[in-house]
Amino acid sequence: MQNVRQSPSEPSLLSAQRARFHRALIEHLLVIEEDRTFASNGDKDNEASRQISLHIATKLGAKVGACMPAQSADAAFEPMTKDFLEATFFELNHLRPGDWLIKVVKSSDARELADFDQYSDLLDIKSVLKKGKSLKAIMGSDLMISPDIIIARNLENDASINRSQPVVDDRTALLASLRASNNGKPILHANVSCKWTIRPDRSQIFRSEALKLIRSRKGRVPHIAIVTGEPLPSRLAPVALGTGDIDCVYHFALQELIEAVKALGQSEASEMLAIMIEGRRLRDIADLPLDLAT
Repeated sequence: MQNVRQSPSEPSLLSAQRARFHRALIEHLLVIEEDRTFASNGDKDNEASRQISLHIATKLGAKVGACMPAQSADAAFEPMTKDFLEATFFELNHLRPGDWLIKVVKSSDARELADFDQYSDLLDIKSVLKKGKSLKAIMGSDLMISPDIIIARNLENDASINRSQPVVDDRTALLASLRASNNGKPILHANVSCKWTIRPDRSQIFRSEALKLIRSRKGRVPHIAIVTGEPLPSRLAPVALGTGDIDCVYHFALQELIEAVKALGQSEASEMLAIMIEGRRLRDIADLPLDLAT
């Protein structure tokens, strides 16, 4: 049977929430600088960044205002991304059933990660490393990272698991992570990093943090995603391209970015975008909820 894309008469959930997400950004974060030559996600010292950011902001209806400092911008971007994920991913329970938790990690305390099943041993490991310099030299000085947004699945009690038929009893599945009676911790489903812009000298930090998540877990790897408002394809590429660490980079306005580089005649940027998109390394924010449901 051939799959046909549906075109409902009213905006779909993802279209409506994407527009709502953009309105929130325009209200609190995405502004056009007072000299009207670039937007708040653009680099004032890079002409291509200035042009692309201004084109996107104008397309989305941003107003003139003062830009936030970079660190404050990331902090503002996180709760808006979380709100978008709550408004979309929670509505996909028919595709990915479960009792889900989405939250912004407000503190920089890396112990947050140890609250989840796959990373529950990290505090013990860190304690051991403090006592042995040779072990620390072998394993590295920091096995833990502090996430921006986490999505976790809460554990299921036996009554829930046995709802349709007897699935578990007191003799089997005594180590399964999902089973609440095994006294485990919630399962980390996804780690979402939020970066309003991407500094050229920090692209490798994203990969390093992703590799820590992969190498230090016990159990399955959580989704590892980056959401960004970076307008320059050349700064997206070092983070997005390659495989084995980050699942994918999600742009807050990918369609508008594609239109901007095309309208501005930036053929090299258009080619770089095509490589990332066709290589399944760069997607739109609206793709993220469905990808998280896989």
